[in-house]
Amino acid sequence: MKNRFLLPFIFVVLMIFSSISSYAQDKEYYQLKTYTIKNSDQEKRVDTYLENAYVPALKRMGIEHVGVFKVRQDNFKMSDKIYVLIPFKSLSAFDQLESMLALDKTHLTAGADYINAYHDNAPYERVSSVLMRAFPDMPKMKPTDVAGPRTDRVYELRSYEGPTEAMYRRKVAMFNEGGEVDLFKNLGFNAVFYAEVISGDKMPNLMYMTTFTDMDKRNALWENFVDSDRWKEISVMEKYVNTVSNADIHLLYPTAYSDY
Repeated sequence: MKNRFLLPFIFVVLMIFSSISSYAQDKEYYQLKTYTIKNSDQEKRVDTYLENAYVPALKRMGIEHVGVFKVRQDNFKMSDKIYVLIPFKSLSAFDQLESMLALDKTHLTAGADYINAYHDNAPYERVSSVLMRAFPDMPKMKPTDVAGPRTDRVYELRSYEGPTEAMYRRKVAMFNEGGEVDLFKNLGFNAVFYAEVISGDKMPNLMYMTTFTDMDKRNALWENFVDSDRWKEISVMEKYVNTVSNADIHLLYPTAYSDY
C-alpha cells in the first residue's frame, strides 16, 4: 500500500525538479568585464587584444554576440573604461572559458603583447568582472539592430542597487511581474538584456542595457517612459516604492569590432 502512494509522490517531485532545472537552463548568464585604462597606449593595446585575439577566440568556442563598448565622451566624464559583455548558455560554459583560452594557440599568438606584458608595462590598470543571470521575462540576449553611425549610438547600461535583499527582490519583480520589461519593449527601447547580478561588488543589484540610434532618440523615449500611464501606475505601488537605493547610468557606444 505504501508503494502505491509513494510512487506517484516521487513522480510529482521529479517533475517539479525537472521543471525547475529546465527553467534555470533556459536563462542565459552574462559576464561584464570592465577594463580601466589610463592613456591612449593602454586603450590601443586592449583594443588590439580584444579585436584580434579575445573576441575571435570566443567565436571559436561558439560564443556569439559579444559586445564591446566605450564611454561616450562629454565634458564631465573621462573615457577611461572599455566594457566587454559576454553571453553564456550555462555557468559551466563560463567556468570553462579561461582554461579554453589558455589552450587556444591562435589566441596566445595573436594576443602575445597583452598576455605576456611585463609588470611595469601593463596594458590596463585593472579589470573588474560582474556575473549575471537573465530575467525570466527576457531569458535570452537580443543584440540590438539599431542603425546609424556607431559613434552616435547610445547603449545605456544601468545598475540598480537595492537597500536590502528583500527590497531588491521587489524591484526585480517590478521588472518582471510588474510589467516594466514589457513597458520598455512597447516603447521601443531595444533592450539587449535584463539580469540579476549573482556575483559583483555592488550587490544586491540588477543590471540592464537599452539602445538608441542617438541621444535625441534616447531622451525622447525616456520622456515617453516617465509620462506613460503604466509607469505612473506601478511607480507609486507601495510594494515597489524605495526599492532602489542607488542607480549608476553609463552611456556607451559600440566599438568598430563589437558584434552590435
